[in-house]
Amino acid sequence: MGDYAFAEPPVISLMSMSTRPFPVRRIYCVGQNYRDHAKEMGGNPETDEPFFFMKPADAILQNGEIMPYPPGTSDLHHEVELVVAMNMGGKNIPPEKVNDMIFGYAVGLDMTKRDVQNAAKQKGRPWEMAKAFDFSAPCSSITPEMYTGVVAKGKIQCKVNGELRQSADLGDMIWGVPEIVHHLSRLVEIAPGDLIFTGTPAGVGPVVKGDKIEATIAGLEPLLIEIG
Repeated sequence: MGDYAFAEPPVISLMSMSTRPFPVRRIYCVGQNYRDHAKEMGGNPETDEPFFFMKPADAILQNGEIMPYPPGTSDLHHEVELVVAMNMGGKNIPPEKVNDMIFGYAVGLDMTKRDVQNAAKQKGRPWEMAKAFDFSAPCSSITPEMYTGVVAKGKIQCKVNGELRQSADLGDMIWGVPEIVHHLSRLVEIAPGDLIFTGTPAGVGPVVKGDKIEATIAGLEPLLIEIG
């Protein structure tokens, strides 16, 4: 233990099939990466370049847990996403090198205070309080790439209380994982332990206390949480 002013915070990690826990360094998210969702959010998927925002590592909510309904909002939304876990990194990573740097994949939810986000957009202010709040990044255990191979296609869905809200194919992403990581690595240095949320399909919507969310991606562990 180091000689710090107070006890250092614990390492945030996710379980990983047949391996040791995966320590989370940073969480990056790409916005509006499915055409229909970009349109429902007012974007233009034909011209817009990929853009990114972040969540803190301790925004992780483990699979099967209850997510407390966050303060400061009356319009909490679900957004199901493929999560890419990196075990290598660097700057200016060529797209053709990206798949060799991936540790594995998981199912994530980019929980969003939509009313707070819309107000911030209207005033040209940052999104942090709409995206980076406590428990805003529920995530399943990671399935290592050695079991899945490269994940580029497959059904992605989100159900609330058994009702299907979001459904698409990973192949519908505007920018695939190699392009996302390439663009991101031109802005920051990616490192082992980074998680990248790769965008959500259309159909995002509100949840309330007591709702049960089931987020699934073909071949990966399902993510199940409840809003408390």
